[in-house]
Amino acid sequence: MPSSEHAPSSDTVTPDRATRPRVTLVVARARNGVIGADGRLPWHLPEELKHFRTLTMGHAIVMGRRTWESIGRALPGRRSIVVTRDTRRELAGAERAASIGEAIAMAGRRGPDPSIATDEVFVIGGAQIFDLALPLADRAVVTEIDLDVDGDTYFEALDPRRWSVVERREHRSASGVYYTIVDYRRSGATVA
Repeated sequence: MPSSEHAPSSDTVTPDRATRPRVTLVVARARNGVIGADGRLPWHLPEELKHFRTLTMGHAIVMGRRTWESIGRALPGRRSIVVTRDTRRELAGAERAASIGEAIAMAGRRGPDPSIATDEVFVIGGAQIFDLALPLADRAVVTEIDLDVDGDTYFEALDPRRWSVVERREHRSASGVYYTIVDYRRSGATVA
């Protein structure tokens, strides 16, 4: 896992599962576990991006600073919360949180746009933020892309002893790439 002087930390106090929004990881990964290369997605699948937009629309999305910089702007129709301790960094259109726990707590409270739901928060990366959020996550929506690609950022497959598949949908992109969207719930988590 990459580290930096401004790396976010896990919290000593995190919101209780009963009082916080459902935490959902959203990740697209290649067969070999790659999720990024040089701060970018190593594929172009418009259909998968449309799925991401539909899934996260109207909710808070939580990301790390590097993911924020790779996107380059706040995504319309969503509340962007960036986990970073760098208080000098400009985050036009986003809110800052010093930790993953703070970001989740923020997402569970009304923000500047009252139309944004507070019942579920989507964690969208990168790898360090996924690592911090994984122990808190109730759900994961993983797009398994049928490619092996070069990259420098990875997301390991979820442990089947801790995660159950609720739904699996297979697709083929217009470019011919096969991909599967897998909806997981943490074992013991309530299916909504």
